Amino acid sequence: MPEHDAMTIDERRKYLKIMRPRYKAADRRGRGALLDEMEQVTGLDRKTVIRLMHGSLERKPRQRQRGRTYGPEVDDALRVIAESCDYICAERLQPNLVAMAKHLAKHGELRLSAALLEQLAVISVSTLRRILARVRQDEPRLARRGPERANQATRDIPMRRIAWDESQPGHFEVDLVHHCGRDTGGTYVHTLQMIDVATGWSERVAVLGRSYLAMEDAFRRILARLPFPVLELHPDNGSEFFNAHLLRFWGELISEAKLSRSRPWHKNDNRFVEQKNDSLVRAYLGHERLDTVAHTRALNVLYDKMWLYYNLFQPVMRLQQKEYRTLEDGSVRLRRRFDVARTPLDRLIATEQVPPDRKEALLALRDSLNPRRLRQEIYADLQALFALPCATPGVTENVLETLLIPIDA
Repeated sequence: MPEHDAMTIDERRKYLKIMRPRYKAADRRGRGALLDEMEQVTGLDRKTVIRLMHGSLERKPRQRQRGRTYGPEVDDALRVIAESCDYICAERLQPNLVAMAKHLAKHGELRLSAALLEQLAVISVSTLRRILARVRQDEPRLARRGPERANQATRDIPMRRIAWDESQPGHFEVDLVHHCGRDTGGTYVHTLQMIDVATGWSERVAVLGRSYLAMEDAFRRILARLPFPVLELHPDNGSEFFNAHLLRFWGELISEAKLSRSRPWHKNDNRFVEQKNDSLVRAYLGHERLDTVAHTRALNVLYDKMWLYYNLFQPVMRLQQKEYRTLEDGSVRLRRRFDVARTPLDRLIATEQVPPDRKEALLALRDSLNPRRLRQEIYADLQALFALPCATPGVTENVLETLLIPIDA
């Protein structure tokens, strides 16, 4: 039989149990024909089939444990690769092991051999998951920290959801994350986040307050470094997005892009950016209060490095197919299938929406960066951010709003 159609051990035993009564009842010539059939179906040797027909078909426990296939060299390499990718799941990590190993070796983080590369290329997702669970037991992890009146500006903005299978980059879900802590009073820092549905490309900017000046400044920072055009902006119904000033700004600066919005009280209409709010913002900052200019500047330094880390090095999986199955009890079960994990940059390049010169610049930028060191710098910047004190009482909102963050050249 072809190798990919070979039976498992349990399937062979089940088949032989079904064939045994026929074998016992057959004559000599009939047994020979049945043995030919069982030999062909199971792929077992003829003597083995005869022995099983006359013996026990119950599986016996293994008397001697099988030795390890992957040794300490693979463990050490996976420890460095997993750390460099911030301990993403095995499904996202496994398709990129060889490429990341070569990249880290170029920066002196790994020593590669032909045997090690061969093992990294063939290791399965389940084996990778078991090894990662063992080697990262002592590794520190990020601790999870834990109806408005109608807006008249939204009347002409259509309500919709960006399709999950959108293939063209440029359709962005947008949201604003508050860093107010337990007290919503006064002025505090917000994170403006934009997620491209087609590629998983993410953009984040910290702003102090949510006035139209601060929001306009944040959008200008994002548009200045975005390597592809914006085709659609899809925020929720917040007045920080839909007001006369920002509508005029969008109409002047990105006039070709269309605006859409979520349905009220339907957070799942922005499901991609909501998920990234948790994994790329709350997982790092929790619910701490950030309310000073120093906080804003430090957070933007952190976000600039996260822009490099997550867009150039962090592979993401994209939903590829939905299957609805009707069970025997009449209930319907949804099964989701995901594609092979790739970085947002690789997905973007595959769409051919990036000019050749910008594509070469991005690839050269990734080639020059050490993802492990970049991750270490992100965590160091995070500790420095939390070491900054909060604002002293009495600082007025008007003074803080005048301190806008300049756009990087």
